Amino acid sequence: MAERSFKQEVKQLALGDGQEFKGEAILAVTKALLQSGVSYVSGYQGAPISHLIDVLNDANDMLKELGVRFESSANEAAAAAALSVSVTYPLRGACTFKAPVGTNVASDALANLSSGGVKGGALIIVGEDYGEGSSIMQERSHAFAMKSQVWLLDPRPNLPSMVAAVKHGFALSEASHTPVMLMLRIRACHVHGRFVAEANRTADFLAADALAAPRRDTARIALPPATYLHEQEKVKERWPAAVRYIEEHRLNEFFAEDADEIGIVVQGGNYNTLVRALERLGLADVYGRSKIPLYVMNVAYPLVPAEVTRFCAGK
Repeated sequence: MAERSFKQEVKQLALGDGQEFKGEAILAVTKALLQSGVSYVSGYQGAPISHLIDVLNDANDMLKELGVRFESSANEAAAAAALSVSVTYPLRGACTFKAPVGTNVASDALANLSSGGVKGGALIIVGEDYGEGSSIMQERSHAFAMKSQVWLLDPRPNLPSMVAAVKHGFALSEASHTPVMLMLRIRACHVHGRFVAEANRTADFLAADALAAPRRDTARIALPPATYLHEQEKVKERWPAAVRYIEEHRLNEFFAEDADEIGIVVQGGNYNTLVRALERLGLADVYGRSKIPLYVMNVAYPLVPAEVTRFCAGK
């Protein structure tokens, strides 16, 4: 049974170009999936991401109209395994579960996915549960992302940034043939706000198209000797392609870059907390305008060496 009903809220998922969305971040992320032309979504319940499954269940009629296949998975491993369809087909797919316990359960499927690489965009939305209010052990998604080479997005906790992260997450995945994790922290999942919506779009390639014309790329299966080629691809092709995309689309942000000789490098998910602390110290105003240079990494992994060097110059 769902924790709560979103029957009324999901009506906002039908908003078109230029209309203003107002509501909770979980609903905004769902809207972003539909705007991005997602083909299929899978997921497993777990705080703080449980509401995303609830929203998808309540919006299932709308998903069907767009040709989106949605399944509430038996566990995280099943949810992650569904993404393997994007290995062979140009399908945009997403899965969701709680981290780190869900990531641990799904680790086999995710490791195989990242080895062979993907053709369609593969987005893994993880509810990052650590810090104040955490219900589990204090582990984070960073180590897994670096171990398996899965790019890790950590957007600033406001609706426009999170919606943009979904859009760029799919595009980054396709540009670098690498699955992407979108990390949403506890409070970020439940923050309220607004953003200018875009029209939902039906995917160019649907799950039904894959079923009608099945095919298989054996070079993408994670078995030797292909796996040795996969590891070469990760370093020689996929990583540089990801860095290029991040730089060209300015996914990371600079604030008050030349204001002082002291600067702070911060992950996007920690931005609100940092700016609040600076405001208490008289180093930022209530609108978040900082007097201290900030380099905000909305992409926690991979790092972009040129951006780090640029920010540190003269400090």
